Amino acid sequence: MEKIETCEICGNNNFSVYMESFDYFLSKEKFTIVRCEKCGFLFVNPRPDIIEISRYYKSKEYISHSNSKKGLINKIYHIVRRRNHKNKYKIVQKYKNNGSILDIGCATGEFLNFFKNCGWNVMGVEPDTDAQNLARTQYSLNVLSESVLNERPKEKFDVITMWHVLEHVHQLSIKIEQIKNYLVDDGIVIIAVPNAASKDADIYRNFWAGYDLPRHLYHFTQKSIHDLFEKNDFVIIETIPMKFDSFYVSVLSEKYKTGNKNIIKAFLNGLKSNKWGTKNNNNFSSLIFVLKKINKK
Repeated sequence: MEKIETCEICGNNNFSVYMESFDYFLSKEKFTIVRCEKCGFLFVNPRPDIIEISRYYKSKEYISHSNSKKGLINKIYHIVRRRNHKNKYKIVQKYKNNGSILDIGCATGEFLNFFKNCGWNVMGVEPDTDAQNLARTQYSLNVLSESVLNERPKEKFDVITMWHVLEHVHQLSIKIEQIKNYLVDDGIVIIAVPNAASKDADIYRNFWAGYDLPRHLYHFTQKSIHDLFEKNDFVIIETIPMKFDSFYVSVLSEKYKTGNKNIIKAFLNGLKSNKWGTKNNNNFSSLIFVLKKINKK
């Protein structure tokens, strides 16, 4: 385990314990989420280092690295994912009609394949070798290992996306600098993350599936996303709710809390979360942030 000495957003070294919880999905190990006393950023501390973390993904049940549709939760995930591809395409089309797109953490490539079929030039980056191979063999996609981002870019992209990936990244500022290097000057970045300030996070507390310890190293809010990207010379131009996530996350959270999916209760809590998010500063279960580089000229 590695201990984090300073906050990645503000550099402060004074933290308090925010919550203790478990890896309900796989290892059942206990982890601690701390809160930065200066800026309020939430993150796991101590945490598995970049080598150790790989064992917490080694499960055939880890959905984003599998195409399995067995079981209710997997079926719900795939139904929502298909619909989300269309919604994500509409978001991109508001800013870019066509061009090139880089998806960091592309998993098994369904999102990129959707854009490829719409005529876009696509490339993916994925650290998991099994997911890489699925993307290549099923969709003939250009998917590379994460190390490519350390290289000088051979081409730059109009759009760079990270769909529920940023919370997994060990070194945030380095990753954002890589994004900057691969983005054209007038390009857009689209980041989707769970929102720790949502109502379903409040309802389920330490059982909230959005924490997904320790795979999710950071637990973002609108404020922390704003602070992190402003520090790295980006500005948020739009914030968009992912309303389906409240239902899916509530089903998982019910399972972690009670051992049962409790579909009706989870559905009602999902509705409650979305209703609350509508009235409270767009604080839905997950949020999409559209960002642009700050022009310093």
